[in-house]
Amino acid sequence: MIKKLTRHGNSLALVIDRPILDLLNIDPETPLEVTTDGKQLIISAATPSERRDRFNAAQELAHKKYGKAFQKLAE
Repeated sequence: MIKKLTRHGNSLALVIDRPILDLLNIDPETPLEVTTDGKQLIISAATPSERRDRFNAAQELAHKKYGKAFQKLAE
């Protein structure tokens, strides 16, 4: 499939057709990672990093352990 960029304000945008979005389960809330190998533009759904996973687990543990204290502090 050959695509052309579309002007979007002072930038250029690549419009991705609905069938491709549906095939890849991408919606407006899906974070996308844009990279290049120096010759190609690579767009993929961003996957959470291991560091983010550890942070989320620590945050959940803190909420379970100290949730009531956090609530009182917020009030």
